[in-house]
Amino acid sequence: MIDYRSPIARVIGLGSAKEGAMHWWWQRLTALALVPLSIWFTFSIATFTGECAGAVSQWIASPFVSTLLIVFVVSLFYHAQLGIQVVLEDYVHNEAMKLLFVLLTKFLSVILVIFTTISILNIALF
Repeated sequence: MIDYRSPIARVIGLGSAKEGAMHWWWQRLTALALVPLSIWFTFSIATFTGECAGAVSQWIASPFVSTLLIVFVVSLFYHAQLGIQVVLEDYVHNEAMKLLFVLLTKFLSVILVIFTTISILNIALF
């Protein structure tokens, strides 16, 4: 079938959804937050080599540590979800599958954030 539309008419509706810049900024902000948080987490965990689980639980029970752990987990999963979403949008060409995988990724990310936050709070408060 011959398409008589002009080039501009063919691309209308295929452009930006006006969310790309915000997505980009959130990915950069979470990456920036993850640098010091990852360094802190890595060195903190490294100090517990050979310690018992009680020492780690006592460390997590500190309000400062539990707050940083929650910020770390939320930033980590949100950053991962944003990155996976970009890969899916770029490389999955079936629109239904793309939507399914993006929604599944977001859902899984939220579930994991809730699970880890509850786990941290459970250790910190009880």
